[in-house]
Amino acid sequence: MTTENIIREVPKVRLHDHLDGGLRPETIIELAEQQKYDKLPTNDPTKLAEWFHQGANKGNLIEYLQGFEHTCGLMQTKNALERVAYEMMEDMKNDGICYVETRFAPILHLEKGLHYDDVVTSVLAGLERGKKDFGVGYGLILCGMRNMKTSLEIAELAVNYRNKGVVGFDLAGEEGGYPPKDHLDAFHFIQRENFNITIHAGEAFGKESIWQAIQFCGAHRIGHATRLLEDVVMGPNNEVLSLGELSQYVLDKRLPLEICLLSNVHTGAIDKLENHPFDIFYKKRFRVFLNTDDRLMSDTTLTKEYMTAAQTFGITLDDIERLNINAMKSAFIPYEERIKYIYDIIKPGYQKVREKLLSLKV
Repeated sequence: MTTENIIREVPKVRLHDHLDGGLRPETIIELAEQQKYDKLPTNDPTKLAEWFHQGANKGNLIEYLQGFEHTCGLMQTKNALERVAYEMMEDMKNDGICYVETRFAPILHLEKGLHYDDVVTSVLAGLERGKKDFGVGYGLILCGMRNMKTSLEIAELAVNYRNKGVVGFDLAGEEGGYPPKDHLDAFHFIQRENFNITIHAGEAFGKESIWQAIQFCGAHRIGHATRLLEDVVMGPNNEVLSLGELSQYVLDKRLPLEICLLSNVHTGAIDKLENHPFDIFYKKRFRVFLNTDDRLMSDTTLTKEYMTAAQTFGITLDDIERLNINAMKSAFIPYEERIKYIYDIIKPGYQKVREKLLSLKV
């Protein structure tokens, strides 16, 4: 039996996390008081957490994103950015995360006069302090926004900080009407610099978005990719009859899919958990692993995501280990570091838990 405590204890890897989607409600309230920000719906932490979750759980991505007005609105000072990043690392430690890649869009944090360098260095300072205090490894991904013309600036910014903690570039925001190929200059720049690309695709728009992300933009990982199922022919008993050219390519090339179960329900990418293609992709040996997306908005942790998968799809401790090794293989850090995490932290961590469970049975 895979319990919540066991899942929390074993080493886990998270690669799809939004820094501005994971603030603690108490921190939001304190930052609002410090900054004389009067737009919050309530100053009660419990009610505020509920408000964010209820607002996000509307079944469409546009409404899901509305809560970010408040979180981004409060992340406009160096101190606030560093604090949020540092607290995120503590939350990772408490959730059993050994390595995390978090992402955010620097352009959304310039309202009070900060410059790009101020924003990125403040977040990196919080992450680095958190690494020292909590022993969690990290990488930072900078996001360009689909509806803005500044993605090349952010791509250049990401490369400028590639040896200081930034590990990649992403394209985020509302998917419909904003195809990734509109940002080719940014992606081609990243490719020329031999840097890393992940793209939100196949969440609110169809498999064409995934195809563009890979073949036009050179994505090394895909965020969500829920709609890749459109390229899979399913039988009457939910068995895979055949793969289309795109899904076969993704499988053959081992392109990682950053799966976010609960978020996909909240944004309407799927109608209910039981219909999530994660189980289909995992059984067909796609390179999949679980993530949280926005912890505050989706009221989730990585432990909760894996517990949800255990309850819904019956995954075991062995599956959870395999999925986290999938994640570590897909991280945007050097090969030698990925191997070190797998063989020095992840595998020994699962073995230790298995031995403990075995001793309890004896």
